[in-house]
Amino acid sequence: MIEVSNLVKWYGPNLAVNHLNFHIPKGEIVGFLGPNGAGKSTTLRMLTGYLPPTSGTASIDGHDILTASQEARRRIGYLPESTPLYPEMRVEEYLHYRGQLMNMSRNERRSRIDHVCDRCSLTPVRRRLIGNLSKGNKQRVGLAQALLHNPPVLILDEPTAGLDPNQINAVRSLIHELKDQHTVLLSTHILPEVEKSADRVLIIASGEIVAQGTPEELRRQVTAGAKVVMEVNAAAEVVQNQLKTLAVVADVQTQESAGWTLATITPQGGQDIRQALGQASLENKWVIREMRYETATLEQYFIQITARQSQARTPSASA
Repeated sequence: MIEVSNLVKWYGPNLAVNHLNFHIPKGEIVGFLGPNGAGKSTTLRMLTGYLPPTSGTASIDGHDILTASQEARRRIGYLPESTPLYPEMRVEEYLHYRGQLMNMSRNERRSRIDHVCDRCSLTPVRRRLIGNLSKGNKQRVGLAQALLHNPPVLILDEPTAGLDPNQINAVRSLIHELKDQHTVLLSTHILPEVEKSADRVLIIASGEIVAQGTPEELRRQVTAGAKVVMEVNAAAEVVQNQLKTLAVVADVQTQESAGWTLATITPQGGQDIRQALGQASLENKWVIREMRYETATLEQYFIQITARQSQARTPSASA
C-alpha cells in the first residue's frame, strides 16, 4: 500500500533523508518514530506531496508520488501535527469545503460528514465555530477531515496531541477500527501510544531507518532491559548472596521489609531466568509471595538505538 524506494532529500548541503526504503502492506498500523531533526516530518511531507524528493520515489496504493501525484494524494488522508483550520468556519462548513476540494458530490459529502462526525465524536459541536472549540475538539476536526473522503491510506502526525485521557482512548480505539479499511502510518512522540496502537514500528535517526519490527521484537533487543522482581521470606543479605552465585544472574538489588525481601534481578544476556530463580528458592526453602517478569519498554529501545546512531555519526561529523 505504501512503497518507499531510495528516498533522498537534501536541503542545500544538509542531508535530511538518506535513501529510505520501507514497505507498508494493506491494513497495517505502523508507528513512525524519530528524534527531533531525524527526517521524520520531511519524509511525511514527501509522501503527502508537500515536498518533492531530491531522488528516489514512493508510491501510494500503486500510484507514484511524482508521476501520478494527484492520484497518489487522493488516496491519502493526512492529519498534520498543526492542522490548518479556518476558525471563522463552522465544523460542518469546513468539512463541506474539504469535501469539495476532494471532488465529492453534495450527497456524498452529507453522508460522509454525518459518518465522520459520529466516528470522531463531533456531532454535538458540528455547528459551532472552529475558533470557539477546545484544542482537543480542533484535533478531532483535523482527524475528521482526514477520514472524510474515505482514503485507503491515513498518515497521522501526532493524532492524540492536546487530547485528554478519555479522548486518547477513543482515538486509539478508532485507529484500531480503521485498520480493517485503511493502512495507517502513525507518527507520534508518545511511545506508549505506539506500543498500544501499532502492529509494527519504524525508527528513523539521522535520516536513515535504524530499526524496524513489532514493538515486542524491538523491546527484546534492549540490552539488560528485562528484569525479574521476586519477593521471598528471607533476609535481604541472604537473598542477595545466594542469587549472585547463579551464573544466569548479572545483578541483584534488594529491599527488606517485615521479614520479606523484594529482589530485582537482572539476567545475564537478557535470558529468561525465572526457572533458575524458582529452583534457587526451592533449595533455600524460601516462600515466594510474588514473582513477575518486567520487559523493557519501547522507550528504552528508542533511547538506546538513537543514541547508538548519534555516537556512530560523531566521528564523521568531526572529521
